[in-house]
Amino acid sequence: MAQVSINSDYSEWASSTDAGERARLLQSPCVDMAPKSEGEASPGDPDRGTTSTLGAIFIVVNACLGAGLLNFPAAFSTAGGVAAGIALQMGMLVFIISGLVILAYCSQASNERTYQEVVWAVCGKLTGVLCEVAIAVYTFGTCIAFLIIIGDQQDKIIAVMTKDPEGVSGSPWYTDRKFTISLTAFLFILPLSIPREIGFQKYASFLSVVGTWYVTAIIIIKYIWPDKEMRPGDILTRPVSWMAMFNAMPTICFGFQCHVSSVPVFNSMQRPEIKTWGGVVTAAMVIALAVYMGTGICGFLTFGAAVDPDVLRSYPSEDVAVAVARAFIILSVLTSYPILHFCGRAVVEGLWLRYKGVPVEEDVGRERRRRVLQTLVWFLLTLLLALFIPDIGKVISVIGGLAACFIFIFPGLCLIQAKLSEMEEVKPASWWALVSYGVLLVTLGAFIFGQTTANAIFVDLLA
Repeated sequence: MAQVSINSDYSEWASSTDAGERARLLQSPCVDMAPKSEGEASPGDPDRGTTSTLGAIFIVVNACLGAGLLNFPAAFSTAGGVAAGIALQMGMLVFIISGLVILAYCSQASNERTYQEVVWAVCGKLTGVLCEVAIAVYTFGTCIAFLIIIGDQQDKIIAVMTKDPEGVSGSPWYTDRKFTISLTAFLFILPLSIPREIGFQKYASFLSVVGTWYVTAIIIIKYIWPDKEMRPGDILTRPVSWMAMFNAMPTICFGFQCHVSSVPVFNSMQRPEIKTWGGVVTAAMVIALAVYMGTGICGFLTFGAAVDPDVLRSYPSEDVAVAVARAFIILSVLTSYPILHFCGRAVVEGLWLRYKGVPVEEDVGRERRRRVLQTLVWFLLTLLLALFIPDIGKVISVIGGLAACFIFIFPGLCLIQAKLSEMEEVKPASWWALVSYGVLLVTLGAFIFGQTTANAIFVDLLA
């Protein structure tokens, strides 16, 4: 690996006695990492990672798959049909995989173990702060999406239990969507979000994997053997316009975003080598692609242009198999919200302590009070926004734009900075090619982020 001169700004502003704490808080669930020493670990080194290649593939797939797959059939509809949706995903997959490899390369070069710390070390203080703010906003938006998903699934389940048509006026107050979301959130999510530790992560990961695969299987089965009362709308065969096709990008970015947790996974491997990691992420993304394509294609062909942004809402409430899928999604989201909140809270805490210049060890006394206050503010704001933004498609569009920052912009900036810092007087052709590719990543990410931001401002808010 070429010699790289990494920015020193990270230590200037951080004084970073809390860096280890943030690394522990933000590392991926299911990842067992030992402290990283300077230089490469030898085969017999006790600090060496413990995750096998197959284990790393499973963890990356687990980090990638999630409730975002519910929006993929609508993304195929937005893109303009099956052919356009497949082409868009295949094209973006090349950049998604390359971003994961770039992050591993920069992690080795900077000797850092988490996403935000790699960005800090390679790109400097300003970009590092922007990265941490983006992580906080992304996790906040995802928590809103989780609450909306809970409401979507509860609406259908309650309609069956009360034997009333969904959304009918005059229904009992206790079946109102706002009440059921609030009750579920206060009874289950808030108590799980307050503790300092979240030891149930492994159970949440298991539920998420089982729920995702079950939902995909049900959607495929229902397409092959559809119910008689389900009739598809118009089946689009081409995009309405090129811009309409690009509107599906945020959903794809949200679905495939596993880059933030990829850096600790890479460093947890028994053989943290770029070549091995390239095989790991390629295999993981192919598996995720199969799941998302199966869900997107079959869900879209079942309902056509009439598909709901949350595909499970398009199925009849009385369908038992789909009701089980809804229950899986609710359980998965109930345990995933606290984990996302935990990561966002850790970033906010790190930013606050650095701003105040107070090390973690010296601020233990106020930590509990601050943690409870941060949790309550976070919880109440996400709940309020979820109650008044019932369309999950709009939320995923916005946070999908932020996901593009983690997939394209920050890896692209890291690649550019790492190559510019190489101590070589004569730059080979490959050097210029890598720098150009970094610029392409940043440009693509900026386009997706700008498009989603413009849509949120000028279409959704002004509508």
